[in-house]
Amino acid sequence: MCGVVGLIGENKAGEKLFPALFALQHRGQDAAGILSFDFQRGHFQLEKDLGLVSQVFPLERLARLQGSMALGHTRYSTIGTVEKEDLQPLVLSYPNGLGMVHNGNVTNYSEILDYVRKRRSRWTFTRNDLEILLHMMSIGVSDQLEEGANLNAEVLAKAARLVVEQVKGAYSIVGMMANLGMFAFCDPQGIRPLLIGRKLEEGRYKYCFSSEKQVFFGLGYEYWRDLRAGEFVFIDQEQNFFSFPLAEKIARPCMFEWIYFAGAETEWHHRPVYEVRLRLGEILAAEAARKMKLEVFDVDVVAPVPDTSRAAALRLAEVLEKPYREVLIKNRYVQRSFIVNEPEMRKAMVNLKLLPVESEIRGKKILLVDDSIVRGTTSARIIQLLREAGAEKVYLASTCPPIRYPCFYGIDFPEGESLVAFEKTEDQVARFLGVDALIYLPLSRLKEAIGLDSLCSACLDGDYPVKVSKNEFLDTRNRNIGGGGKNEVNV
Repeated sequence: MCGVVGLIGENKAGEKLFPALFALQHRGQDAAGILSFDFQRGHFQLEKDLGLVSQVFPLERLARLQGSMALGHTRYSTIGTVEKEDLQPLVLSYPNGLGMVHNGNVTNYSEILDYVRKRRSRWTFTRNDLEILLHMMSIGVSDQLEEGANLNAEVLAKAARLVVEQVKGAYSIVGMMANLGMFAFCDPQGIRPLLIGRKLEEGRYKYCFSSEKQVFFGLGYEYWRDLRAGEFVFIDQEQNFFSFPLAEKIARPCMFEWIYFAGAETEWHHRPVYEVRLRLGEILAAEAARKMKLEVFDVDVVAPVPDTSRAAALRLAEVLEKPYREVLIKNRYVQRSFIVNEPEMRKAMVNLKLLPVESEIRGKKILLVDDSIVRGTTSARIIQLLREAGAEKVYLASTCPPIRYPCFYGIDFPEGESLVAFEKTEDQVARFLGVDALIYLPLSRLKEAIGLDSLCSACLDGDYPVKVSKNEFLDTRNRNIGGGGKNEVNV
């Protein structure tokens, strides 16, 4: 899951995206990039590199990002070795100069790649899904211009409609056309988040697009609304706003945003992430109380696995009337372990990023709350860590129901066999993890917790909003021509 942001109407828009990318750093730590456009000079400037936002943009690079329109991106990747050519933003010279960033995953990559290369005679140079999305948008615009159309918002909207009709998957896109303006659109079911912010200055609105709401606060914008599923919006050079419907389908937002990926400060579909996580903890407390009664075990303290599960653990402790304690201290200089590709490095990162508070652990029966259990490797190591620090008992509660199916939409666990809950009972998972008891949020209550009737929960129930062939998807990945905003999750 990557972070995307777009800004139009600001002086030195590229420089102003620098702090915005810090607010999205948790969504991707492999690389970062900014593409700016100067309407006065008719000039693009692109700066991107491997590393954290602070490493990629020293002051001299930021100073080159001139103009009032800019795109930004934070990336984490699926490929073992991240190459610089795969980084976002990407830009094409024709038609008219077209740049884009995206968050998500194309599921019919091979089909679209063949179309772009064989039928439209366009070559590709990266392993990034964004490049074929960029080419498809370019093809849609070019075909209309060759038929005599004038380049405008309607032409861009028609091109985007062709994209969503042909390119399958989950994606949210922000782009810009030289000398014209900025646009944004998403897949017909809005699986990946994109929000719109604005601020009024001198009688005109300036606009910002972002994966998460906290970007607006940092830049002095107000959250306006979400980009709707299958919607195309365009802001021209004079900052006039246009909206076009591309497809009419029921929105299926990814439930994992609320459970894990999104920052606690944001909201999506009018459901604040922090509020949802409190509700997850409340429902989980009822399950814990039921299991405690049935299995006749007790809890001395409730503790979170920092940071995502803190709100849920706090509410669970309140409902159970048990003390809340921080028994694991996170080293904030160690990045999220799921973003690290190499298993040995990931293990070392887990060992260093969470350090036990032995005085709060020794001799205690601990109910540990985590946001989710995917492969189980990190969970098993944390449980072992607590036992080594002297815990008498360790129970584990997950705010996410069992993850039993692959995800093809931007969270990279495309093989069910790698999931700890794949074809296992909860007791079997508990034995694998080495816990004294395991408590999952019931799948039947997930929609209640989030407050939406329609969600993408395919990794939990196998109900895929966009149909995809697992074998074809894995074949594409194995040939190492995939890519985009996704990575392994080892929670």
